Amino acid sequence: SAVQDQLKDVQQVQGTNGLFAGGAFAAVLADGSVVTWGKPGHGGNSSAVQDQLKNVQQIQATGGGAFAAILADGSVVAWGHKAYGGDSSAVQ
Repeated sequence: SAVQDQLKDVQQVQGTNGLFAGGAFAAVLADGSVVTWGKPGHGGNSSAVQDQLKNVQQIQATGGGAFAAILADGSVVAWGHKAYGGDSSAVQ
């Protein structure tokens, strides 16, 4: 699949548990980029923040359906379901 082809030199994988709405995964690659897949509205689609997901050091998933990435400069980018923390624009 298209996702499988991108999953090379994976450094970290995090997943939401998808207990109520279906899960999603995010993987950090060695070049600092991020690949996501799974339920689109719960973090499986990171296209809205893809241009910001560079030089990612670490990712963390919430239980419900959102992810946060720590970048090399110490900033944080979040995506996924807003109810679970997927929108960090108000605190940026």
